[in-house]
Amino acid sequence: FFQKTLTAVKSWFTLFGWPKGQNPISIPHSLRSDVCKVQTTISQDKVFTRNLSKDKGFCEMLFHLYGDSLPGITASQSLSRDPVERMLQLHWQHSALLSFLKSLGAYLPHVMPEFLLEPEDYKIWIKMKKVKPELKVGYRFSDKNIFVLEDSTFEAISKRAWTDVLLQIYKVFVLRRVSSHSKTDPSSLESTQNMPRIKPEPLSSNIYSSYERKVLTWLNNNYEKNRKIVWKDCQKGGVPPRRWIVNFDQDLMDGLVLAAQVAAYCPYLIATHFIRMYTNPRSYQQFLHNSLILVKAMHAVNLNIDIKV
Repeated sequence: FFQKTLTAVKSWFTLFGWPKGQNPISIPHSLRSDVCKVQTTISQDKVFTRNLSKDKGFCEMLFHLYGDSLPGITASQSLSRDPVERMLQLHWQHSALLSFLKSLGAYLPHVMPEFLLEPEDYKIWIKMKKVKPELKVGYRFSDKNIFVLEDSTFEAISKRAWTDVLLQIYKVFVLRRVSSHSKTDPSSLESTQNMPRIKPEPLSSNIYSSYERKVLTWLNNNYEKNRKIVWKDCQKGGVPPRRWIVNFDQDLMDGLVLAAQVAAYCPYLIATHFIRMYTNPRSYQQFLHNSLILVKAMHAVNLNIDIKV
């Protein structure tokens, strides 16, 4: 499950996270190395280099998705060549990012700033935590929450932490743009007035944010308005029944809800694609059949977002 989540996150941020086209990322490796630009000597015989291109750095992605500068984070930051000073600067930057995301509603209580560091910086952090020197104002270590992780464990924790940070970035930077103002279509008012409503109040769900519930409302409205139009001449089950869409997994698995969304904006795909879908699928083969048609329809309008059937 987590691997599939990571793959989906990596795909979306690769395709849509950057201001100038696609940029392949790896989680956590490219994110940890792109977060700054520094060349420093880790040991006498080893030079560790991090490169940040002008438009491909992690900070550039943050500014692009948020639409403005973020407090405590700058794309042109120059870091100290001293390993300890550099680690402290990065730790402070990660702390600033996590604090800012939380202020916008991100849920990241399990992600510590040190989990976002490079492995060698994390080792320096642990050493500093053990000796607890007060190097400068703002960096006073406490005995609480000291996690000493082995290399393989740290990599697993870091991958999970970066995945969750990206998911929360998507929630508070991208989903926040979803608005609920829309024009009422008198012709569809009758068909939707008896539908159960998705409550917009912030505390009405402990699973979905208000932005996600707006998307659910959009799914419900489009499906109800279009199901009789899209499948009125369907020979594989007729018009599908009314339904209440309350989640983003089980309720979308048969492809009909997503097909109704695409048909709302690309009605010319109804005759060429959606009319051939099973409107009351029962078997795995019928679910697969519907998914194949949906993906082909997306490809037909160049919506190539690498979704597998």
